[in-house]
Amino acid sequence: MANPLYDRLFGAHAGRQDPFLILADGSTISYAAFLAMAARIAHVLTRAGLSPGDRLAAQVEKSPQALALVAAAAQAGIVILPLNTAYTPGELAYFVENSGAAMLVCDPDRTEAIAPIAAQCGARLETLAADGSGTLTDKAGDMADDFPTVERATDDLAAFLYTSGTTGRSKGAMLTQENLLSNAETLAECWRFTEEDVLLHALPIFHTHGLFVATNVTLLSGGAMIFLPKFDADAVIGALPRATAMMGVPTFYTRLLDDPRFTRDLASHVRLFVSGSAPLLAETHLRFEERTGHRILERYGMTETNMNTSNPYDGERRAGTVGFPLPGVDLKITDPDTGAELPQGETGMIEVRGPNVFKGYWQMPEKTAAELRQDGFFITGDLGRIDEDGYVQIVGRQKDLIISGGYNIYPKEIELLLDEQPGVMESAVIGVPHPDFGETVVALVVPEPGAAPDTEALAAALKGSLARFKHPRAIRIVETLPRNTMGKVQKNLLREEWSGLFNSASAGERMP
Repeated sequence: MANPLYDRLFGAHAGRQDPFLILADGSTISYAAFLAMAARIAHVLTRAGLSPGDRLAAQVEKSPQALALVAAAAQAGIVILPLNTAYTPGELAYFVENSGAAMLVCDPDRTEAIAPIAAQCGARLETLAADGSGTLTDKAGDMADDFPTVERATDDLAAFLYTSGTTGRSKGAMLTQENLLSNAETLAECWRFTEEDVLLHALPIFHTHGLFVATNVTLLSGGAMIFLPKFDADAVIGALPRATAMMGVPTFYTRLLDDPRFTRDLASHVRLFVSGSAPLLAETHLRFEERTGHRILERYGMTETNMNTSNPYDGERRAGTVGFPLPGVDLKITDPDTGAELPQGETGMIEVRGPNVFKGYWQMPEKTAAELRQDGFFITGDLGRIDEDGYVQIVGRQKDLIISGGYNIYPKEIELLLDEQPGVMESAVIGVPHPDFGETVVALVVPEPGAAPDTEALAAALKGSLARFKHPRAIRIVETLPRNTMGKVQKNLLREEWSGLFNSASAGERMP
């Protein structure tokens, strides 16, 4: 019986004694041992009454056993729902109830808080700790090392990934076997992965980047992963000489650049550094090349689509862009109001279509119809443009667009200019309410260590490059910018924090 996702990613390695996971302590887990671990867990799931198509919610720390749980779900035809370990019990309750999860797996230390949620939602509760202990693995210990793979089709659901939910209820993106498998196949080919590769994996596995990009590409190519629990500069620097590739978020790379041990020699064995999940500053891109001789490969993806674009493996990896549409992916820029395709070079909504695009939002037909067109194009909510050479540039999220006095203002344009100024490490530009203009531009600037940028000088530097209506009405120096677990700046929190800036009579005194 066929199960395309399991067969290609996992089943193809049956009996292989080659290392699959290289752990932080230097020990290894072979492909054969990993598949046996997954099979034992699959028996636990089915004996608990889970059937093909049932949902399994997992809020667990990264571990080989947690990854084996994902493989077990695929083998048993169960839809995996990986959940951010930072979610509170209150947030968790929504995901479990909304998904109709038949089982919830959590850390043993959270059992007391989560057991009532599982009981209320009718979900069976099992536990799994970061060290691999828990009720799930206790029960798996008595199970057989092989499991009869459940037949599934490419259109069957394989995973639910919930969106961040910063602008309303979080939506469960339904991803099929084809969505995941086609994307892994494309990326493995475009990024030249083979069984000789060793990927340094320090990403979480509750997110598409660490789970469905890094892990699936490695599985498909038959390589190995240095499987670190999280990003730790000491551990990453220690592991780099054994790696041929690394995938990370921009924060990984800025932290490495801040460490004098991260040298050209240290990175000489690595053939590919990939960045995603948040925008990579052009300055970071250039600093990284100066330090190591490598140009980071930046790509663009999202929860609903996995990866859509990538800078080329061969050819120019252009800073400030996310490269070209992947093979099989159609990408266009449209007018956000009319949906009409815009000429090259104009800024508008990014829409994508391809085998990677999700099936829709769980139990949200109206949202699905609003964002997934009948011709298969998904309205991403990201604003961008395609430059004269065909590179895709992300301008920002549509919800971050600032409309001041009737004029559209794209924050990214201002941020790029601010980030180039002396003493500026990074910036975030937001729109806040204004009594005259509806909303206006506020720039929040994080200085480089030891620097003290002059806000008046920053304002003056912008005036020569931006139309007057784009000038920030206030520039503030801040210590840090709020980020989610994948490194994205949470502009919704910034807008909330600074929303009252121009509500008082003294607002005019606060400029620039």
